[in-house]
Amino acid sequence: MRSSFDKLISWTGLLLAAFLLLAGALLTWAYVFIGNEVESQLSIQGITMPEGQALESLPQEDRDALEQYAGSPLDTGPEAKAYADHYILVHMNAASDGRTYQQVSGEYQAMTIAEKASPQGQALAGLRETLFQGNTLRGLLLYGYAFATMGTIAGIAAIGAYIGAIILLILGLLGMRHARRAAAQERANGAQLSPPITT
Repeated sequence: MRSSFDKLISWTGLLLAAFLLLAGALLTWAYVFIGNEVESQLSIQGITMPEGQALESLPQEDRDALEQYAGSPLDTGPEAKAYADHYILVHMNAASDGRTYQQVSGEYQAMTIAEKASPQGQALAGLRETLFQGNTLRGLLLYGYAFATMGTIAGIAAIGAYIGAIILLILGLLGMRHARRAAAQERANGAQLSPPITT
């Protein structure tokens, strides 16, 4: 009876180990695929992380966030986030005095045709276009960062799945060995309890 229960538990553990191995393989594939795609798509942009004078003109907090990547090609998620939040956004805020694209666009839309044609109107139109382009690039970079983060999570989950599979595999094999011992013990106990055969 005990040996049957041990076998049931052991086979369940082995099946779970197989499931975790499959999950680990799929998560590893996701990690590699996402990592390659993020690197490929970011590299296509041909962006080099700021260095030298470009960094010195930034506030200290933003400079600190970018210094570790100075001069390197922008091809990872963390670099994309740092560039979007500590370089592009800083320049957008400086150009617009902290106003958002929506605010600047609203100001431009509220102008009359004559005001839009004036130097001030043309300058506001240029700022509006700059903020639109900046927001678009920031969005693309932050999407890259988000996907890179999901890839990292998939990689960590893959490691956890492999560790869990190994533990369950070991426990399952130990359980099968214990089940064989229990079965042998049950047979030995049964033989001792059986009455002797008389002729």
